[in-house]
Amino acid sequence: MKPETLAIHASNLVKSTTGDVTPPLNLSTTFFRDENGGYPGGHMYSRVSNPNRSALENTVAKLEFGEDAAAFASGNNCGMSLFQALKPGSHIIAPDDMYWGIKKQLLTIFNETLEFDFVSQTDLDLIKSSIKPNTKLIWIETPSNPLLKVTDIAEISKIAQADNITLACDSTFASPILQNPILLGADIVMHSSTKYLGGHSDVLGGILVTAKKDELWDKIKNVQQTGGAVPSPFDCFLLCRSIKTLAYRMKGHCENGKKVADYLVRHPNVEAVFYPGLESHPQHEIAKKQMKDFGGMMSFLVKGDVEATSKVVNKVQLFAQATSLGGVESLIEHRYSVEGPDSKTPKNLLRISVGLEHVDDIIADLEQALG
Repeated sequence: MKPETLAIHASNLVKSTTGDVTPPLNLSTTFFRDENGGYPGGHMYSRVSNPNRSALENTVAKLEFGEDAAAFASGNNCGMSLFQALKPGSHIIAPDDMYWGIKKQLLTIFNETLEFDFVSQTDLDLIKSSIKPNTKLIWIETPSNPLLKVTDIAEISKIAQADNITLACDSTFASPILQNPILLGADIVMHSSTKYLGGHSDVLGGILVTAKKDELWDKIKNVQQTGGAVPSPFDCFLLCRSIKTLAYRMKGHCENGKKVADYLVRHPNVEAVFYPGLESHPQHEIAKKQMKDFGGMMSFLVKGDVEATSKVVNKVQLFAQATSLGGVESLIEHRYSVEGPDSKTPKNLLRISVGLEHVDDIIADLEQALG
């Protein structure tokens, strides 16, 4: 089935005695055993599995062409669980512009148990030269946050496979509708389901999908189920509900995103625009090769200093000045002030998540703020 169809029907796992067309919310934390000690409904305890979580995991696994999925309470839990599943002393090659929340995990939580290098992953030779005998994971993020760099998934997959290294891809900015890393050779794909999967800025979550069930995946599932950082049944219910419209929401985000990027790139008060859909983007051809469309995320540099940038971000009226992305409402954020003094993000960069408002209203708001 096509993604639009899978998104609607893949979560319909439970055959309810009341004949629900939409899977019901199941809040039970525990489930009946039969006289033989088994679980006729397939669930024992809600930390281990729950009908709503199983429906969510099944849906996203199918959308990403994977064998299995593991849903978590947040996107950061995805990185945490994968890093916990690695043997102490393992080496990770990560992007130099890695999402700060997961990068902070490596720098502050796993700094004494894992080794890691942050490298520019648009340079394939640099990735090859960074491999060590103990390298166990290459973590990529494409498009990246907040610089919208595009990493060649297929080419890095070849490098990883040659040395039997796991390749994990954070594909949050693309969603399963625009990009499928497993089909390009990735072993694991990650989404912060808070973002486009949820799509309404009202649910927190993360999900990992694996190309195959192997020893590493067993360890990740053990961290999920035994560690217990799992989403609630209601969160899973909301995500399944949201995913039903994901394909059509992404069409709107892409359509608006292209028009906003075209507007910004011509604006006299904008120094540069980072959007994979622009022909001027350094990795535009790679993006065309591995993405079905270019999404609604972009960043741009305001001409001027931090003060000029602050004036723009504080003048918007339709845009919400807030963290996160992928919701129906347009968001804008000065990433440097969020990431702190150690940030490598340019001080005059603004990241925007283009929402589903009418594009004329979105552009009018940027016009008055940049004017």
